[in-house]
Amino acid sequence: MNKAFTKESDADDEDELPVPSQPASGKNYITPQGYARLREELFDLIDNERPKVVDIVHWAASNGDRSENGDYLYGKKRLREIDRRIRFLTQRLEIAEISDPGLHHGNDQVFFGATVTYADEEGLERTVTILGIDEAVSAMGQISWISPVARALLKARTGDEVSLVTPQGTQLLEVLKVAYPEAGAAAGPA
Repeated sequence: MNKAFTKESDADDEDELPVPSQPASGKNYITPQGYARLREELFDLIDNERPKVVDIVHWAASNGDRSENGDYLYGKKRLREIDRRIRFLTQRLEIAEISDPGLHHGNDQVFFGATVTYADEEGLERTVTILGIDEAVSAMGQISWISPVARALLKARTGDEVSLVTPQGTQLLEVLKVAYPEAGAAAGPA
């Protein structure tokens, strides 16, 4: 059989990082800023990146033998990655529930979008911002609202002690400070 009629393998595409799963509640809370970033990424993929890769693949395919054509092979792989990301972003944006944390500005109770400073039993203080699963970056002190720490902190107030169940046992966390951005302001570093 001619190689032109064989299906390309998607096995090489399985090396992607796993994407965050949808919460069991079915809700996908996200800040307005996080929604805007995901929407911007989606439109950039559709309007800019995908057409460029399609042009490269078209040009590479016109050069003849596709089996050893690196531009063609890489381009097809990149096109599959882009299409997969477009599908993912489209699905996530469709189920997104935008929640502006600025509505709670001045409140001392922990809700979605709060920046919380808490202390553990050893007195070690940490500050985290509770965001959506598609926008939280742990390296920036952001945690998903479905994470165990966030679930323990949600609805607590400044001065409250909450229990965090860990594999090592239950740990008490004391809420020291709760802050929200002003309405319409960015929810933590982007």
